[in-house]
Amino acid sequence: MNPATAARKRGSVHNCPMSSATPAVHFLRRNGVTFEEHTYRYEERGGTRVSARELGVNEHVIVKTLVMHDDEREPLIVLMHGDREVSTKQLARQIGRRSVEPCAPAVAERHTGYMVGGTSPFGTRKPLPVFIERTILELDRVYVNGGRRGFLVSLAPSEIVRVLGATAVDVSSLR
Repeated sequence: MNPATAARKRGSVHNCPMSSATPAVHFLRRNGVTFEEHTYRYEERGGTRVSARELGVNEHVIVKTLVMHDDEREPLIVLMHGDREVSTKQLARQIGRRSVEPCAPAVAERHTGYMVGGTSPFGTRKPLPVFIERTILELDRVYVNGGRRGFLVSLAPSEIVRVLGATAVDVSSLR
């Protein structure tokens, strides 16, 4: 059996020479998610624009993982298209909070266990509520951080909802 066939049988498909053993990858495998790994040259402050360019995909299918907290300082994750921003006012209204704002990088790292720029919604240090922009669910395949800088996993958005219990919200605004 060739390596690609063996990987498919394990529940993942790898297109990079070395498999990545991040908590996110372990979480996806444990939950039987079919995914592909993608590495690219990370650029500080390059964001989804750089990952889309490096992988040759539209920035709209790159999903950024944003760690935020509500008015009671409770952490949450928002998944948003790479070419869009989150309307924190709309998000707060839709989840029944007075306000929502991004966490400071050190706080986000403490909640997730991931370094900013390498934050994945999968395999976080502690389970966090996850909210996903509803229009992401209309896509066939998306690219989400795999747990380190310069590393994304691609998968069906329905799998994100299945394994994380993500709640769909309408909070997208243009950049």
